[in-house]
Amino acid sequence: MIRVLLADDQRLVRAGFRSILDDQDDIEVVGEAADGKAAVWACRELRPDVILMDIRMPGTDGLEASREIAGDARLASVKVVILTTFDEDEYVYGALRAGATGFLVKDTEPEELLQAVRVAARGDALISPSITRRLIADFAGRVHNPVPNPQLDVLTNREREVMQLVAAGLTNDEIAARLVLSPSTAKTHVSRIMAKLGARDRSQVVVVAYESGLVSPGWLAE
Repeated sequence: MIRVLLADDQRLVRAGFRSILDDQDDIEVVGEAADGKAAVWACRELRPDVILMDIRMPGTDGLEASREIAGDARLASVKVVILTTFDEDEYVYGALRAGATGFLVKDTEPEELLQAVRVAARGDALISPSITRRLIADFAGRVHNPVPNPQLDVLTNREREVMQLVAAGLTNDEIAARLVLSPSTAKTHVSRIMAKLGARDRSQVVVVAYESGLVSPGWLAE
């Protein structure tokens, strides 16, 4: 059962999401919060698997709440999916920098919302079903001065290859197909990369890859 916390200042929005999520056999909404401060408190009390977090809330907003959650070692297993009515690049960049697992616009289709929750719970892929890989490149383009990261020195050549493909938005199955590996081997490589970098999830791997200059926008098409 995937335990979900809803954080949004609009009661009707929370009710709508709850209706969609609670109708699933494998998902349970365990709590709600109307602002970022309450979301952080509820997260510590309820320990959900996934938080659907509005980016704009009174007081502590979704980005700051995400930073607090990402900075709490006790909440390392919690995945934050940022929700917003806006899809400007800076929100994606800010959300991923804040430690969010993914990013969804509020008008996403119910099926995409459910898929996002399940994918986030697995920690299996960067989430942005309505915006997809274009936004990865857009946010990465905001990194004007990449700084080499010494953490990458601990990665093997194969792990660097896998990290580049993760940063390009590929799933484990797609990485496996491109590198002629089994899906389980691709997943193992990704897990080892996250462990070596101390990354909470794949999204943080993407951030490190772009900010260190390992990849650049449009790399996969080059």
